[in-house]
Amino acid sequence: MSTVILVIHLLLAIALVGTVLLQRSEGGGLGMGGGGGSGMGGFMTGRATADLLTRTTAILAACFMGTSLFLAILAGAARESRSILDQPSLPIEQQKESEGPSIPVAK
Repeated sequence: MSTVILVIHLLLAIALVGTVLLQRSEGGGLGMGGGGGSGMGGFMTGRATADLLTRTTAILAACFMGTSLFLAILAGAARESRSILDQPSLPIEQQKESEGPSIPVAK
């Protein structure tokens, strides 16, 4: 199941990058050939294209965040919680023997 969600997540990421790159930049440098009032005659006006791309970006971003949260929940549920307090401690005799460095003593 997580593999399917991961593939959907990657497709959403690629689509999100594509829609962001299609949008007109604030300076107008990258969006010069896109239509609007340039006389090239696109299938939509400049404002309708901006509204469509903005709405598409928002929907893709929301879906991307949703799949991110779902993948995080799946990753956390797969782990079993362990605590250091659950491990048994060594008996006192073994603790005393294991304390300190073991240095060979010359005879």
